Amino acid sequence: MAEGSQSAPEAGNDMGNDDAIGGNVSKYIVLPTGYCGLPKKGHLIFDACFESGNLGRVDQVSEFEYDLFIRPDTCNPRFRVWFNFTVENVKESQRVIFNIVNFSKTKSLYRDGMAPMVKSTSRPKWQRLPPKNVYYYRCPDHRKNYVMSFAFCFDREEDIYQFAYCYPYTYTRFQHYLDSLQKRNMDYFFREQLGQSVQQRKLDLLTITSPENLREGAEQKVVFITGRVHPGETPSSFVCQGIIDFLVSQHPIARVLREYLVFKIAPMLNPDGVYLGNYRCSLMGFDLNRHWLDPSPWVHPTLHGVKQLIVQMYNDPKTSLEFYIDIHAHSTMMNGFMYGNIFEDEERFQRQAIFPKLLCQNAEDFSYSSTSFNRDAVKAGTGRRFLGGLLDHTSYCYTLEVSFYSYIISGTTAAVPYTEEAYMKLGRNVARTFLDYYRLNPMVEKVAIPMPRLRLDAEPETSGEVRQAGDTTNLAYKRCSTEDLINITVQ
Repeated sequence: MAEGSQSAPEAGNDMGNDDAIGGNVSKYIVLPTGYCGLPKKGHLIFDACFESGNLGRVDQVSEFEYDLFIRPDTCNPRFRVWFNFTVENVKESQRVIFNIVNFSKTKSLYRDGMAPMVKSTSRPKWQRLPPKNVYYYRCPDHRKNYVMSFAFCFDREEDIYQFAYCYPYTYTRFQHYLDSLQKRNMDYFFREQLGQSVQQRKLDLLTITSPENLREGAEQKVVFITGRVHPGETPSSFVCQGIIDFLVSQHPIARVLREYLVFKIAPMLNPDGVYLGNYRCSLMGFDLNRHWLDPSPWVHPTLHGVKQLIVQMYNDPKTSLEFYIDIHAHSTMMNGFMYGNIFEDEERFQRQAIFPKLLCQNAEDFSYSSTSFNRDAVKAGTGRRFLGGLLDHTSYCYTLEVSFYSYIISGTTAAVPYTEEAYMKLGRNVARTFLDYYRLNPMVEKVAIPMPRLRLDAEPETSGEVRQAGDTTNLAYKRCSTEDLINITVQ
């Protein structure tokens, strides 16, 4: 959750010294009490010593039951949510119960049907466990912490099984993705290294626009997008990839957007935290989304680099920084939604509602009713709040949230679990909503090329999808009546 309060009920209790966890388990073999000799099939081996892995301790409760402890974020024991580990040396038809016993949050989507992810070496596609096998409850045996228990049956002895809180998206995967884009030599895609993290990982900055917009002296309308400031919020990366994939495609809408706008994207603000398997913090234990006011070049170098660039663009008379969108994932709410700012200027406040209203029209999983506008003191250090106060009245700053679990389509009650593709589809819908916002629909029909398929993840023609070229019936301001603009949810 990007902007949740850090109050005691949400943060949980710090672990005592007797429960101190210093790192991830590494090929940890669980043997029955009193057993001597080599491990046999069914003596489980746990491992989390890999990129984005997280499992700090394993206690065997009985022959079938295991207590699992999340390793806290590095240098910060308060945050224990993300887990990602493997189990091997299993026996066919072996049934187990895994209890994850030290969550730092009390509220969770596990109450609403969310389930852990699982895959295995012979079935490498992530899938959710059946919700009927998952239980979330307060346990008196573990300091009244909330516990998530799930039952599982191993069915293939030679497989290595992997379990995770949500779909992992690692730093290495991200680098391979950017490398593949760079190899395509697109003249409207530019990749540069804006800086480095404390552990010397890359802070990548992407620029997607027509080369004409980058010529010296050209005026620019800039949309700035960031992601993964909270490393465990992996859906952020899938949404961001959906945005990027759409913008670099040959889709007519993407071509128009590149002609009109300059997209600056920093998809991974916390690469160390991502690599280490943290949930919320950087290597040194800082929640970077509380340090926008005065980031240190030594302690928060990635945040410092992005802030410097944004301030530089803001001071450039040729550059109009029109949007800042920071992408997160939410651990207690359904759907996609946004947080925005509150302004004393009523007209500016109402204009700020236009983009999320349009996105709600384009994306069936986006909820305007969950979108809220606030200026809580606890959120003053977030990117949305800081930049909302810095930039002028022509700029709009949002936090885009998407559920770790599912969305509910308007008019129905059934929860639809998110997939990797569904997260990327939300990203595509975010990108094309700029067409409506700037009323660029008439320009699409001037792009005289056939409607192509998107690379890797073509969109089906269903309601809410990209409109065909020439459809100019749904311009932005025709969609948002005065009455709609007044009905803004305020928190």
